[in-house]
Amino acid sequence: MNRYFPPTYRLSLTVGAHSARHIRRIVRSLLDEWGLSELTDAVELGVTELVANVVRHVPDRRCVLIVLRQLAGVRVEVTDGSPRLPSVRAELGTEAECGRGLLLLDAVVDKWGVSSAGAGGGKTVWFECGAQGG
Repeated sequence: MNRYFPPTYRLSLTVGAHSARHIRRIVRSLLDEWGLSELTDAVELGVTELVANVVRHVPDRRCVLIVLRQLAGVRVEVTDGSPRLPSVRAELGTEAECGRGLLLLDAVVDKWGVSSAGAGGGKTVWFECGAQGG
């Protein structure tokens, strides 16, 4: 029996200030390979925000990035060991230096969410972007 499994990219890493730049290159390459170049801007922005949140809010800065090819687009997941769930701030002052990331994510992806990573603690923040006409 031949089963189809969509292409998946998985990377376990400890992120730092410049990690997002390297991860964007990897994601861009995957999207090109999968024929989804039209999603590059949204996916790069989304992955940048999720990695930045790990850098800012996860003490050990460790995470697992998964990029999953779907029938009509892509799903990106970032799992970390922090039980602290991200939240969208209701009000942001004009001088606020943080808190806009999830608003930005919401504006550029089709859907996103957060799920608990189970008994060991932690969470997975994910988003999906669909291909045009897919």
